[in-house]
Amino acid sequence: MDIKNREAIASSALLVACFLALMMNISPRAFAADPDTVSDEEISETIVTASFLEKSDVSTSGSAYVLSGDDIAKGATSGLGGLLDGYLGLSVTDFGGAVSMPTIRGLTGDRVKVLNNGIRTRDVSGLGADHSMDVDLFGVSQIEVVKGPASLLYTNGAIGGIVNVVDATIASTEVTESETVVGLETQTVNDGRVKFFSHQGNIGGFNVSASYQDAEFDNFDLPDGAIIHLDDMHDGDEDEAHGGEDHDEESGDEHAEGFLKNSDFTKETSRFGISKTGDWGHFGASYSSRKGLYGVPFHVEEDDHEAPEGHDEHGDERIYAATQSDITNLEGSLNLGGGLLKSVDYHVRNTDYVLSERHAEEEDSDDHEGEEDKDHDEHEGHGTHGAPTVFTNEAQEYGAVFDLSNDLFSQKIALELTTEDTAIAGSEAFMNPVSTDEFTLGYYVSREIAGFTVDFGIRNDWIERSGSVSKEEEHDDHEEDDQGEEDHGDEDHGDEDHDDDHSDEGHAEMATSYYNSEETVTSYGLQIARSFSDELTATLNFSSVEKAPAPTDLFMYGAHLATGRFEVGNPNLQTEKAQSVELSFDYSSDTFFGTLTVYSNDIDNYIYLRDETEDEHEAEEHDDHGGLILANYLQQDAEFVGYEFEIGRMFQVAGGDLSLSYGMDSVSADFSDSTSVPRINPDRSIYEAAFARGSFDMSIIFKDVKSQSDIASYESATEGYAMLNVRASNRFNIADGVELNVSLFGKNLLDEVARNHSSFVKNEVPLPGRSYGLKFYATF
Repeated sequence: MDIKNREAIASSALLVACFLALMMNISPRAFAADPDTVSDEEISETIVTASFLEKSDVSTSGSAYVLSGDDIAKGATSGLGGLLDGYLGLSVTDFGGAVSMPTIRGLTGDRVKVLNNGIRTRDVSGLGADHSMDVDLFGVSQIEVVKGPASLLYTNGAIGGIVNVVDATIASTEVTESETVVGLETQTVNDGRVKFFSHQGNIGGFNVSASYQDAEFDNFDLPDGAIIHLDDMHDGDEDEAHGGEDHDEESGDEHAEGFLKNSDFTKETSRFGISKTGDWGHFGASYSSRKGLYGVPFHVEEDDHEAPEGHDEHGDERIYAATQSDITNLEGSLNLGGGLLKSVDYHVRNTDYVLSERHAEEEDSDDHEGEEDKDHDEHEGHGTHGAPTVFTNEAQEYGAVFDLSNDLFSQKIALELTTEDTAIAGSEAFMNPVSTDEFTLGYYVSREIAGFTVDFGIRNDWIERSGSVSKEEEHDDHEEDDQGEEDHGDEDHGDEDHDDDHSDEGHAEMATSYYNSEETVTSYGLQIARSFSDELTATLNFSSVEKAPAPTDLFMYGAHLATGRFEVGNPNLQTEKAQSVELSFDYSSDTFFGTLTVYSNDIDNYIYLRDETEDEHEAEEHDDHGGLILANYLQQDAEFVGYEFEIGRMFQVAGGDLSLSYGMDSVSADFSDSTSVPRINPDRSIYEAAFARGSFDMSIIFKDVKSQSDIASYESATEGYAMLNVRASNRFNIADGVELNVSLFGKNLLDEVARNHSSFVKNEVPLPGRSYGLKFYATF
């Protein structure tokens, strides 16, 4: 451990001592709880609602976390990945402040399924690393995380795991007391301002809930030395450095003020729900609307695309994305008594999601008014230029779970039907429209056998996917290609200009190939748990999970300027198949606690994006893809092996409970040819001190993130960093029935230069610098 890290640990210990001294001599002041740093001891044994078997003991195993809504409410407003980054086995893949995707044991993207109330979220985050996730974290009841093979009991294709965001917008039990919450929050690193309101009550026998949050964050501050200029980078770092000399020239100007340009974002969310409950079950409906606007902090221009007049340099314009989603839900349960069929749970969800990405003149970049006007396909005026690129996702989902439990077994059958249409249109479209139909039949059973709890699940998914790939084809000037004329002008690609791309030898035309695939994937899993005492439990998981390729894996073909790549999919890719085994030991007593989990995940036909090396790029004789890095979706067998370990002790101090813990996690991922899987986050050590007394709680966490040198030939190594976060909060009784919660939090207090190795733009988009925040809300 180097001197800097030792100093950081010493600083952390000193802060702990100071806070404890303050606690023992004066009444507690109000500090805030950062949910990134909530200790495992604060995670209660709560039913994981996303599980078809609804087992409460899963939340105490090393494979699962359940974050309570109270803990989340105390902390700083952040993205989903950032919220989970402080837990063992969980990390974040980011693209600036607005994009924060969870990574579980080295796996991210569509291998980690994000759910809302047990149903998959449908957005376009899978179509680009620069796209935000459509997740509302305000007013949630709890967030459930299940890692590894146990995720089979929750949804399909979740090779890495699941994250389920649970809210009570549709109440399934009678609301007996009304509650109203009003609050404000501020953050220093980005001049963040958040205001929020929620209400839940019962009107005329109907449960009613409503919530609203408005969040605004400016460009975030950076630590000194966080920006890497291209000419300072090592040879071979083409994946992060790409963008040409113009980008290098503007880097210094762009970050001269010590902040990351275009890292600002705003988000406005609202939800409304109504339900009716009784002994017969419940039925309800909800509607949610989410609007967002965020800058894209990294974006390149193809060499052969001329910038419009007045926009000779990338630094002269702002690139931003506007999002809009409208989601309606119908949900209910029907209790049928003591016959063969005990109950039926059912749901219907319709999602309409739009993301519009475009360019604007820099002088208009701070004007967020008239966002609706920016979504129109206009070519001039209002500070914008060029047609926007519009990403859409329309999805309908229907599902039912039939409870067939009896005295011997807890067993359920699940049916799910989903239709999803994804499309990209505009100036930077890189994939033709894709339609997907999914049908799932699953069977899940649980039984206690001789002191063992045995859970088994098997599911079969029928997936039909239709798409196409349009490519330029060279033709002789004197030949006519009738089919090519028919295919030319595909509106979804916006490639009309290619028809006039003549040369001395011929001209290029668009040719479209159509594909329709029908996949049948079968997955099964077995979980065996045994409690050896009140303190010690062991859990063994086996699974075989199949996952069909994502639309981008199959049909991507075009320039993806946000990552500086020309990405090429492969319609002939096969399904991934993951064979997983995991063993966990969990110990908890009045004094000591600890967990140990070891796992192995062998993934056949692992799909990954392989960048060309700089030598390969320079060797291209005919097409350099506009100067972009050529990146192909390929397959190769891979093995992920890792462990998670934590040990801690509880103390009685100053009339409260003090816990000290140390944890570490590690994952290594290699292909069958012994090369490294790209973009795998490094090992980490996590030190934590947490104190609670009455309504007051606080914690200090220090993360020692190692450097990452186990890399693919086309990516660069990442230096390690230390991250020190502090949080504390207190609740005050103002009057009868009125409580005031006040929180204070600090993040990256060492002002460390930090980068996520899994990020496509880790060098251009480092993590924010030192930040303090204040949050308070009143509950009536």
